Amino acid sequence: MTAHTLVTGATGFVGSAVARTLLERGHTLRLMVREGSDRRNIADIPAELVEGDLSRPETFARAVEGCRYVFHVAADYRLWVPDPAPMMTANVEGTRLLMLAAQKAGVERIVYCSSVAALGLIGDGSVSDEATPVQEHGVIGIYKRSKYRAEQEVLRLVKEQGLPAVIVNPSTPVGPRDIKPTPTGQMILDCAAGRMPAYVDTGVNIVHVDDVAEGHALALERGTIGEKYILGGENYLLRDLFAMVSEIAHVPPPRISLPQGVIWPVAVASEWLSRSFGFSPRVTREMLAMSRKKMFFSSDKAIKELGYNPRPARKAVEDAITWFRNNGMLK
Repeated sequence: MTAHTLVTGATGFVGSAVARTLLERGHTLRLMVREGSDRRNIADIPAELVEGDLSRPETFARAVEGCRYVFHVAADYRLWVPDPAPMMTANVEGTRLLMLAAQKAGVERIVYCSSVAALGLIGDGSVSDEATPVQEHGVIGIYKRSKYRAEQEVLRLVKEQGLPAVIVNPSTPVGPRDIKPTPTGQMILDCAAGRMPAYVDTGVNIVHVDDVAEGHALALERGTIGEKYILGGENYLLRDLFAMVSEIAHVPPPRISLPQGVIWPVAVASEWLSRSFGFSPRVTREMLAMSRKKMFFSSDKAIKELGYNPRPARKAVEDAITWFRNNGMLK
């Protein structure tokens, strides 16, 4: 019987890129997908599909059965939720139970997709890395807290139960197949469409989604059990990122940098309207709080230990804009 490689979250932006990279490396794929999920991103990938959900632990045993490797990429990724409990349960408890199911099934190695959201952040423009100190009270936002707690659970299982897991921490992926799109993809889309007259300046680390996928594969092949590896690209001030997006899309760049105090009442109103009418707000108080720190990171450890080699951020943005255009999301 052929041993499979399981990818959770395979219909998503990062997960589908990971699946494609593994396919190119000769893996026999099993993809865990949610019932009723949008499967356009994996329509052309030859793989066994198994239905599963982080909120349904009873689906895990079937998913990991007969697998040699597991790539756990699935997560509830939203920067704002009206009720944080389901996200916390899925991302933390779901991850813990999936890790235990994989270990029980005899999986040889696991690559857990965490996030730079789980890492320490200096925030003043200095560059953070895997060793930057972090405590939960300093982690802002429910999504980031859920990823922090999930990563801590994986590290605990490695230490206490010998879980054969390597952790990767992607920064801010950009590129093709961002079908939702992600919050960063939406920012790029709005800017490229000329719908962003102003912004709150902060800093982000931009990386091509396909480089993040390559980093996952390298973590499997060369990573050390229990170690963390940042999969990032280039650090950009938001104003410089928007200037690049505008240049590529041939639209005027946003010129007004707004202080947080001006936008805070808008965020409060946006959250209230979202709770009342059930849509996702474009700006929230947590987003503004996060933007106070520049999210700059170094991928030197992954470059040195894994042979990770990310391409320029401009290529990621170009590929994202081309994909948005080709798929009717950007005129």
